[in-house]
Amino acid sequence: MSVELFSVVTTALLLLVLAVTSGALYGKQVGNSALMGNREGIAPATGAARRAVRAHQNLVENALPFATVVLAAQALHLSTPLTQGAAIIFVVARVVHALVYIAGIPGIRTLAWLAGVAATAVIASALVI
Repeated sequence: MSVELFSVVTTALLLLVLAVTSGALYGKQVGNSALMGNREGIAPATGAARRAVRAHQNLVENALPFATVVLAAQALHLSTPLTQGAAIIFVVARVVHALVYIAGIPGIRTLAWLAGVAATAVIASALVI
């Protein structure tokens, strides 16, 4: 498996980890039994639980473009040190983004997001150059 495809799989696993994390943090706030129902009438997530939900949603929004350019590169048999490095940077940036988002650290979160977007752009640009 190429580094780029491994990065897509790792991103998918991070999505699952964030889904479980946000659910666990929310469960601590409202009780797990409340989460097993239809969730009508329970308090919205706050604090770290809410930030975990947003970190997950943000990764959902950024994983699709990343996976798309990686799969396009794979279809073209394009794997270079540049695309491999960009794929690794994307995953590391997204892990940092999730951790600092949940922790509530704003400045680093934005830089991590930008690094992930830039990594996706690097792979996309390799497709057209």
